[in-house]
Amino acid sequence: MCGIVGYTGTRQAYPVILKGLKRLEYRGYDSSGVALLKEGKLKVYKKKGKVAELEEEMIGKEIEATIGIGHTRWATHGEPSDRNAHPHSSASGKLAMIHNGIIENYAQIKQELLNKGYTFTSDTDTEVLLNFIEDIKKNNDCSLEEALRIALKRVSGAYCILLIEQDNPDTIIAARKGSPLVIGIGKGEHFLASDASPIIEYTKEVVYVNDYELAIVRPDELILKNIGNEKITPYITKLDMELAAIEKGGYDHFMIKEIFEQPSTIYDCLRGRLDAKESIIKMSGIDQNIDQIMNANRIMIVACGTSWHAGLVAEYIIEELCRIPVEVEYASEFRYRNPIVNKGDVIIAISQSGETADTLVALEKAKENGAFIFGVVNAVGSSIARISNAGAYTHAGPEIGVASTKAFTGQLAVLMMMALAIAKQKGTVSKERYDHLLLELEQIPEKAEAILKNAKELKKIAEKYKNASDFLFLGRGYNFPVALEGALKLKEISYIHAEGYPAAEMKHGPIALVDDQLPVVFIATNDPYHEKIVSNMQEIKARKGKIISIITEGDTVCPGLSDDYFSIPLVDELIAPILTVIPLQLLSYYVGTAKGIDVDKPRNLAKSVTVE
Repeated sequence: MCGIVGYTGTRQAYPVILKGLKRLEYRGYDSSGVALLKEGKLKVYKKKGKVAELEEEMIGKEIEATIGIGHTRWATHGEPSDRNAHPHSSASGKLAMIHNGIIENYAQIKQELLNKGYTFTSDTDTEVLLNFIEDIKKNNDCSLEEALRIALKRVSGAYCILLIEQDNPDTIIAARKGSPLVIGIGKGEHFLASDASPIIEYTKEVVYVNDYELAIVRPDELILKNIGNEKITPYITKLDMELAAIEKGGYDHFMIKEIFEQPSTIYDCLRGRLDAKESIIKMSGIDQNIDQIMNANRIMIVACGTSWHAGLVAEYIIEELCRIPVEVEYASEFRYRNPIVNKGDVIIAISQSGETADTLVALEKAKENGAFIFGVVNAVGSSIARISNAGAYTHAGPEIGVASTKAFTGQLAVLMMMALAIAKQKGTVSKERYDHLLLELEQIPEKAEAILKNAKELKKIAEKYKNASDFLFLGRGYNFPVALEGALKLKEISYIHAEGYPAAEMKHGPIALVDDQLPVVFIATNDPYHEKIVSNMQEIKARKGKIISIITEGDTVCPGLSDDYFSIPLVDELIAPILTVIPLQLLSYYVGTAKGIDVDKPRNLAKSVTVE
């Protein structure tokens, strides 16, 4: 989590860093700060709250410098406060450091330093690591680079570190393990950040730093080394991203912008891969590894949060079309138990950021056991993309809103194409069914557009239920995971308690919650479960629950049972989740904004979960 920015060059560093922090604020917004170095003077400014509060605090301060580092925090060790904000200064005041990650054995190191007479001004593991580095430097009479290398051999945990030193006025030293770092290469300048969004304005040439690598960055020089002090040739990548993609473009929030981008992002996901007229799906990651995937003993899907819900939809689709057993695992649980993973198993890792810490560790574990790793990620050049044997990008573009929307529908589109491509090769789907589903997928962007044209209907519904204390979301079959996703979105964005359930399970407990104050959202589209879900609606109605239903256009039954309803175009049940989730995203957005919540930065959350 946390966002880090660094700059060294000829520009004024503070404006570059401040703009970068604003673009990275979705990664954490408990507090923020900058450290600036000029003529041997190191100045640190930090403030609890969002970056705007830091910006206000900086008015009138001495900010001229051509080198600096900045940080926006998602609190781990120590509550959000001025003193726990980054950057941290060392005991001597000669070093400043920012850190994304968790140092797991910090308590032991802290005690050693306390025994040596060190004192601490914060509750953070970061300040402990910084003073540990300085202690090594002092006692070994070595360079900062060497002291960092020695320290990192001792610590355990995840980190992305940026260090500046009073006596080294043009150099940033960086290191990473488990938390992302990208370096932008300019003319006589370098930019460092957690992702490319702060960099794209200045250069499209970047280097993605790998785990256990150190970077020594000066205005006209970039040196990469491994922990063993061996030089590594930087691999320069060209960014495929435009500045407009990370700006609001006239929308009130990134979240609503990203919801409304879905017709185009889904189209981009399908483009060049799917041709319904020619009855073709082309996916190089699948085509080049079809035997391995088609003959898998089983497929295990590993993900977290919204991506886990996409995996649940994929489980239904892959088992239906490909007849391959599928298990869906929370990455956070998978990594800590002792799962049975063998050669011949295929692991599909799903992640928007491609940096999710739990998923990365789970993949490393599975790879050691001989499993084939297939990554479904959105962020090009991300760690999961690099660790995978093969994969597919969702091409959803940068997603800034903390609550995932367009990335989810992109994941669904990719997973559906994968299943269809495998099923065709395996011969487990008829040509008629295959062609029908290709045509249905191809029409999704147009149908998504039709849903969004009626978004204001959901705004009215949201206004009606914004003061509810609880919600229940119910769906069957392919739409059960969508019910889970709808509940998650509402929790994230409105702080209303919400639960998602299979509709048939309602009678096994949740029905006890139903009274005349409880809104119950049914995903009741026209599919083989329709009569069953209508029966569930009648059971809720008999207990005076408030029914909100997502239905298929032309449905004449559900409107009469519903207090409110929203219609979507007719779509095949297998493809339906891409469409049925969009009204739930809109409902959550409009409830959150009606309650006055900053939906792009909901409390306690961050976009990219790079710590456990």
